[in-house]
Amino acid sequence: MASFFDGESHTFSEYLLVPGYSSADCVPANVRLETPLVRFRKGEESQIKLNIPMVSSIMQAVSGPRLAIALAQQGGLSFIYGSQTPESEAEMVRAVKSYKAGFVQSDSTLKPTTTLGEVMELKGRTGHSAMPVTDDGTPHGRLLGIVTSRDYRPSRDDPSTLVKDFMTPFSKLVVGSADDTLSQANDIIWENKLNQLPIVDADQRLVSLVFRKDYDSHKSNPDELLDASKRYMVGAGINTRDYAERVPALVDAGADVLCIDSSEGFSEWQKLTIDWIRKEYGEKVRVGAGNVVDAEGFRFLASCGADFVKVGIGGGSICITREQKGIGRGQASALIDVCRARDEYFEETGVYVPVCSDGGIVYDYHMTLALAMGADFLMLGRYFARFDESPTNRVNVNGSYMKEYWGEGSSRARNWARYDLGGDKKLSFEEGVDSYVPYAGPLKDNVENSLLKVRHTMCNCGAVNLPELRQKAKLTLVSATSLVEGGAHDVVLKDANQQVNVNFRS
Repeated sequence: MASFFDGESHTFSEYLLVPGYSSADCVPANVRLETPLVRFRKGEESQIKLNIPMVSSIMQAVSGPRLAIALAQQGGLSFIYGSQTPESEAEMVRAVKSYKAGFVQSDSTLKPTTTLGEVMELKGRTGHSAMPVTDDGTPHGRLLGIVTSRDYRPSRDDPSTLVKDFMTPFSKLVVGSADDTLSQANDIIWENKLNQLPIVDADQRLVSLVFRKDYDSHKSNPDELLDASKRYMVGAGINTRDYAERVPALVDAGADVLCIDSSEGFSEWQKLTIDWIRKEYGEKVRVGAGNVVDAEGFRFLASCGADFVKVGIGGGSICITREQKGIGRGQASALIDVCRARDEYFEETGVYVPVCSDGGIVYDYHMTLALAMGADFLMLGRYFARFDESPTNRVNVNGSYMKEYWGEGSSRARNWARYDLGGDKKLSFEEGVDSYVPYAGPLKDNVENSLLKVRHTMCNCGAVNLPELRQKAKLTLVSATSLVEGGAHDVVLKDANQQVNVNFRS
């Protein structure tokens, strides 16, 4: 006979947090949202931590290089989507890793014989206004000078003019030494009021560039998620089919962590994938797995060596797996069950395997509920798809701005590998839809606003960090009537377009 779970399957909207005692120190400014991303042993710390508990979904409509950079600037991490060739995914990873490295290798290097017209064309293609000039035009040739937007006037200067005739020559440049630290290089920039500093070796060969804007960016984004080389951190999705080809390409590109992207993770396919990675790379390559919805699924992936486990089947806004196949579980119930199993596994083995809640987040307060229920971090798709930085088009639908958003199980994505059960390489039926989401503007503003709500709610619970929230949180199930009571009710809401006549008493 089939096994039955006790009780109903619940979603986040069926729960509320009950306030706890808040001390005078429990204010939003004191709340810290740092959280582990990968497994660690008792008494140790996770080798990779997030500064905010947010990662972006492994989706074509969500996680491209631009969003990965914007999210890393806020302290979270993106997983570049894997439903593309290994080569193109690796290039996206490289784009993130090379965006900011403190010491940046030039990718817009000129020859002395390059023309102004070619400079303008290169600037239009790359957006770079500062371009070093080397004897052979390579990033590590002998530095002869530099060209910036102050060296020419496009409206007046002849496009055929050679770079050597208008560049700022080496003799007039302030340069740094290959032995300088990043701190020393930044000091030189500030002391000499520079926008960029070329770094050269003893033979005057260009080593790298350091930019003022990178320093300014770091100061305005104190929670930036950076690796040991001061580069933005980024993850990448893999599947259980071409991992022997894809993983080496992503590791070579600099991916900081990988994640198996699958609609259902309680399978031998995931074990084989993790086994191969451990055989080839040991613990050097970190890889998450999933998705699961119960304790048994979690224990299986944890014992396989997964560095984190994703929870959620069928709860995404564009996912129709539940109605197509009848599998899944309410996200809140699944998360509570898995987080309880994580804690038990930690007690038994001394190994802590972080849990990622994937799907089911509709409102900002759902984020706090998920974290209170035990999630170490959240994977979000629809949330990030709404922002400027997502890779989809912004369109006008019936007078309102929208962003396109489609599921990996849709015909548009054609991500057969995510739903593959060992059969033909095709989607036999759809498990996702093609849709729109309301355009919401820049990522930074929205993330800051959402996390401000999280911080405020944590203070209401008497918690100033996520472990404390999980310990102190008190949750209650709510009835359908309570849900109505929780919103505006028994009033007529004001409409900005309403015409109202005010009758004053005489």
